[in-house]
Amino acid sequence: MRRLAVLLVMSPLVCLAQTPTFWTPEVSMRVKGIGSVVPSNDGTLTAYEQSINVMEPERSETLTHIYLAKSDGSGRIQLTRGEKSCTSPSFSPDGQYVYFKSSRAGEGNLWRIAVRGGEAEQLTDWKGKIGSYEVSPDGKLVAFTAREKDPDEEAARKEKRDFRVVDEKPKNYGLWVIEAESAATQKRAPRAIVKTNYHIEGFAWSPDSRFLAFAHVPTPNADDWPKSDLSEVDVVSGAVRSLAATAAAESDPSYSRDGRHIAFERSSIPPTWQYDTRIVVLARDSGALRELPATFDQNPVLAGWSSDSKSLLVREPKGTRAALYWIPLDGPVKTLYVPERGTISSPRLNQAGTRIGVAMESSDAPPEAFFIALNGWKPVRVSAANVDLPKYPFGETAVVAWKSKDGMPVEGLLTYPVGFEKGRKYPLILNIHGGPAGVFGESFIGRPGAYPLATFAAKGYAILRPNPRGSSGYGKKFRVANLSDWGYGDYEDLMAGVDHVITMGVADPDRLAVMGWSYGGFMTSWVIGHTDRFKAAVVGAGVTDLLSFTGTTDIPGFLPDYFAGEPWKNPEAYRKHSPITYVGNVSTPTLVLHGEADERVPITQGYQFYSGLKRRGVATRMVVYPRTPHGVREPKFILDVMQRHLDWLERYIK
Repeated sequence: MRRLAVLLVMSPLVCLAQTPTFWTPEVSMRVKGIGSVVPSNDGTLTAYEQSINVMEPERSETLTHIYLAKSDGSGRIQLTRGEKSCTSPSFSPDGQYVYFKSSRAGEGNLWRIAVRGGEAEQLTDWKGKIGSYEVSPDGKLVAFTAREKDPDEEAARKEKRDFRVVDEKPKNYGLWVIEAESAATQKRAPRAIVKTNYHIEGFAWSPDSRFLAFAHVPTPNADDWPKSDLSEVDVVSGAVRSLAATAAAESDPSYSRDGRHIAFERSSIPPTWQYDTRIVVLARDSGALRELPATFDQNPVLAGWSSDSKSLLVREPKGTRAALYWIPLDGPVKTLYVPERGTISSPRLNQAGTRIGVAMESSDAPPEAFFIALNGWKPVRVSAANVDLPKYPFGETAVVAWKSKDGMPVEGLLTYPVGFEKGRKYPLILNIHGGPAGVFGESFIGRPGAYPLATFAAKGYAILRPNPRGSSGYGKKFRVANLSDWGYGDYEDLMAGVDHVITMGVADPDRLAVMGWSYGGFMTSWVIGHTDRFKAAVVGAGVTDLLSFTGTTDIPGFLPDYFAGEPWKNPEAYRKHSPITYVGNVSTPTLVLHGEADERVPITQGYQFYSGLKRRGVATRMVVYPRTPHGVREPKFILDVMQRHLDWLERYIK
C-alpha cells in the first residue's frame, strides 16, 4: 500500500478547493521528467528514465524509475518500482538485461533486471560512492568509477573530531570492474584496476573489451576540469599508458567500432570557461592526433561513432534549438538533425552505432522519449509520460530578433499571454538565463522550475527570454563577446530587447519586471542598479560582488577567465562590474532567493545584496532554502519558488 501511495502522490497534489481552469504551479509539478533514453543494440527496445515529483508530509523528492518500450512505441512497461530511484539504464550487449543504479539497498549500487521483468539482481554491495558505469561490449564485465568508504569517517563524526584540511585528501574516484556473471554460490568481488592519486571521470570500453580509456583530473573539485588528461588501462594487467596530456583539457574518450581510433573532446589552450572545444581523433597504432573540423558553435558534445567507424555524432546548441551533426574523419561537418520546433537533449547512441535515443520537447509540448534510427531520421515517440496532462491553453512562444545599441544582432524567445489581443499592451517579464554561456532553448514552458512561465502567460504576462552576448548557440565570437564586459554590452542587449517588445506593441513600458538565476541573478541585480524602469525584480542565487565571489566559490578560476586576471591584479575591474557597487541606486522592490548549501554562488552573495537594500529602505525580502545547492531540487521548494515569483509580481506589477 505504501508503494501505491507514492506512485499516486501527484494525483491528490492538485486536489485544490477548486479545480483550476488554467496552468498553475501545482499543475507544473505534475509534469513528468524524461532523462536518459537508451536503445538496445538490435534496436528492438528502448529503455528510458521517467521521473515524478513526490510531495508527502515527510517527503519532498524526485522519484525516478526505468521504463521499457518497443522501439515503435508499443509494449510500454514500467521496469523498476519502489520508493528508491533507479537511474542510468544500460542494456547488456545481447539485450536480455537492463543495468541500472539504485540506492534501494543502502548507498547507490549497480543492479540489473531482465527485460522480461521479475526481481532485480544486485551486482555490487559497495559501501562508498559509485559514479558512472559501463557494461563491456562482450557482456562479461561491468566497469565503474568509485571511491571506497573512509573507515574513520563515521567514527570521527560521532566523536566530534571531524575537522578537515581544505584541499587535503580529496575524495577521488578510482576505476573498478566486476563480473557481470557469477556462480550462484560465489559473490562477485570488485577488482580495482586504477587506484591512483588522481580522480577518474568519463571512460569508455574498447570494442574487444580489453582496454578502458578514461579521463582524469587531480581532484573532483569543479575548478580542476582544465587539467583533464586521457589515459588507457589494460583491464587484465592494469598497465596504464598516457593517451593525451597537454595544456588543453582532454575529456570524454570514445573508441571507434573497429577499435582503430579514439575520439575525444579537446579544449583550446589554455582551457577557459567559455568552452572552446574541438573533436580530436587519436590513431591507436601510431599515436597520431588529428583535429577534426570545427562545428558551428565550437562547443560539441561527443555522442559516439557511426557503425562504419567513419563519422562521429555530436550535439550542440544552435540558437534556441539543438542540432545533431556528423563529423566525418574526412570531409566537412554535416548537419544531421535539427527539430522543426523545440529542442533535444541527452542523445544516447547504442553500442552498434545504428540508433539513438533522445528526450524531445517544445514550448507547448512536454518532454517525451524518442527513438531514432540513423538510416531514417524519423523520431518515434516511445514514452507516454505526459499524455494525460490537462489541455490548458498556452501562450504562443516565438523567436524574436533585434539589434543592440552597438549593432550586435541578438535573439530570444517571446512568450505571449494566453488570449493575446493585438493592440493591447501587457506587463512584460524580462527573464535572464544563467551561465553566462547558457542559452534559452525552446523547452516546455509548463515544466516545473524556478520560473512558472506557463502560469505567467495564463495570468496575462508576456515573457522575454533573451540570449545576449556571451550565450552559447551563436558561435564562438558571440560567446566571448562579453569578456571583461559583464554589465555593459550584455545589459544593452537586454534593454534593446525590452525596447523591441515595447515597439512591437506587446509590452506596457510602465509594467516591467526582471528576474534571473546565477548569472541571470547577477544581471538582474545589475539592471536595477542602472535603471528604475522595472517595477519588480527577483534575484535568484545571484553573483553580486565579484571580489568576494571569487574568493568563496568552488570555481575560483571562473571570473579570472572573464576578466583577464586575478582580482588582486585588477581589483578596479571587479569593483566596477559588481552589482553591489551600485546598490545605492536601487529603488526597485526586490525579492532575493538563495540556497543555503550553494557552493557555486555562496549565500553570502545574496545576503550582501539583501542587506544593502534593507539598510537603504528598499522594499525587499530574502528567502533561504536549506540543503539547497546552486539549483533548487526539492519539489516543495520548487513549488515555493514558483509561487513566490508569482506573488511578488502580483504585488508590485498588477
